[in-house]
Amino acid sequence: MNQPSPSDQSLSDLDQQALDWFARRERSLSTAEAAQFNTWLAANPAHGEAYARWHGDWARLDALPAAGIDQLRRRLAADKAIAAAPPSPARRHWLAALAPRAALATLALSASGGGILAWQHWRHLPVYEASFATVRGQQQAVTLPDGSVLRLDTATRVAVTLYRQRRVVRLLDGQAVFQVQGDAKRPFDVLAGAVRITVIGTRFSVRHTPGMACKDDVRVEVEEGRVSVVRNAAPDGAPAMLLTAGQRIGADNSGRLGAIGQVAARGIAPWREGRVSFDDTPLAQVLAEFERYGATRLVVRDAQVAQLGVTGTFDPLRLDNFMRVLPRVLPVALRRDGAVTEIVAAR
Repeated sequence: MNQPSPSDQSLSDLDQQALDWFARRERSLSTAEAAQFNTWLAANPAHGEAYARWHGDWARLDALPAAGIDQLRRRLAADKAIAAAPPSPARRHWLAALAPRAALATLALSASGGGILAWQHWRHLPVYEASFATVRGQQQAVTLPDGSVLRLDTATRVAVTLYRQRRVVRLLDGQAVFQVQGDAKRPFDVLAGAVRITVIGTRFSVRHTPGMACKDDVRVEVEEGRVSVVRNAAPDGAPAMLLTAGQRIGADNSGRLGAIGQVAARGIAPWREGRVSFDDTPLAQVLAEFERYGATRLVVRDAQVAQLGVTGTFDPLRLDNFMRVLPRVLPVALRRDGAVTEIVAAR
């Protein structure tokens, strides 16, 4: 029996062995091969379970519409045409991954006219893809086909891809609250910067604003349920930080996680109620946060003034209140300078 290539990342070794035996049995086995199959089957109960999974997949393949099978055949033909082209250095890695799958395809095609590989390919196709974005000052609620709800804050961009066995949202910029519909068979991953947040069903917020100078490149806060947080590049099975309701964590731009802390008394994502909160946040960062919601026409040019810490909760669309309070809580003054107002050190 040919051993599967270790470079094939689409199937486990056990599943590849089971598929090999399934395809060979479709052609019929010799007496010697039948004995080998029985020996393989008796060696471990997991062998029989893997074989049964392929048998079940093959039975379900019969339920696929003819148009779907035709589409899969066209995709597979295109893959084979690309693989046959002379490999350029930029495509070597891709071809290395495709080669063992092509060998597996030959085996499956000879047994069943392409049905097994078509079914496997079909299982990994997205069933839903969409992108959403809000402009400055806008918020938006998005309900996904699985029933999960995304609440997007201002200046936020996300890309959603739902598969049959997993759900993925990429938070490209901004912040969002996720109300995830529970589905134990389809984990829900949020990819933000160098971090992956995985849940089954819960409500939590994620912030990722790569264009701003913040303490944390990614910030996760949990309102209910549990989430696991790990470096996106971490291998499967790597230790993850588990957060429960009322907990938060931050990560730098390389995905290095900080310590688990407690969510502030105001709760997660106060922006849902039209508020932004700061806790000894540098004034320059406060102004940058306000700019996410609209033009402020406020500037700070003095480096020492820019580092003064601001604590409080404000309405980002009512900057008149912020401007009125600021000189009372910090040693600063407001000075009109053409079209902008400069925040300067008080004399």
